[in-house]
Amino acid sequence: MADFLNLSGKTFLVLGVANKKSVAWFVAHGLEEQGAKVLYSVRSEARKASLNKLLADKPVFVCDVEDEAAAPRLAADIQDAGHGPLDGIVHSIAFANYSEGFKPFHETKRGDYLQATAISSFSLVEIARACKPLLTPSASVVTIGISSLQVTPDNYGYMGPIKAALESTIRFLAKSFSADTAVRFNVVGAGPLKTSASAGIPGYLESYLYTEKLTFRKRNLSTAEIANATLFLLSERSSGINGTTLVVDAGLGANFYDKEIVRLAMRPEQKA
Repeated sequence: MADFLNLSGKTFLVLGVANKKSVAWFVAHGLEEQGAKVLYSVRSEARKASLNKLLADKPVFVCDVEDEAAAPRLAADIQDAGHGPLDGIVHSIAFANYSEGFKPFHETKRGDYLQATAISSFSLVEIARACKPLLTPSASVVTIGISSLQVTPDNYGYMGPIKAALESTIRFLAKSFSADTAVRFNVVGAGPLKTSASAGIPGYLESYLYTEKLTFRKRNLSTAEIANATLFLLSERSSGINGTTLVVDAGLGANFYDKEIVRLAMRPEQKA
């Protein structure tokens, strides 16, 4: 089939492009390669200016999701610019304040936790609510989560529970929207990636290299692989998937007893 995903001619809103390493950028670029029209939403005028070369001649809107009025304003701006209806939305937004470095989870500050929740999880509720009138009846909304909510990495801290909230939010939005639409909501549960955002997590490099050894193929994910899974969920080919997390981790979650890792842990003096 020449156009298996059938994305050509459709319009999608992508939130969260920060640079060329962003998951959002890879998704948007993939959509455009498939012939779709992409509307970009970034967090500030400064970010918009920094992306001027990358997003030249593309429709770019500003939406700072920390501002409660930002989502309705974004929807109004899109409608006023004549860019609707929307066939889907990609929510690739997350933030945690690690400016003070790593702290034990029980020392998490209320302000940091609530800020991260508003940006990383509740913003999806606000975006979905504001854009509901713009969505086609069978549109698809996809957010980017993590591959496992059971693990407790020290250096991820309070973002673990917040990503859990994001995943639960998807299910409740899927049910809520089902009352009068066929709009679908899903999560791509991504394994560790090499992005600018992840680089800001204390000790991330060591965790990244460790998890690479746990994948079946001994090679971590590329950002393009997460983008490809996102494109599938945005397409009509995934019409039977709703309220679900599609885990993309190269086998990481099923390989905790990899013989090489076990050997290194129990007999570290026997390094290859």
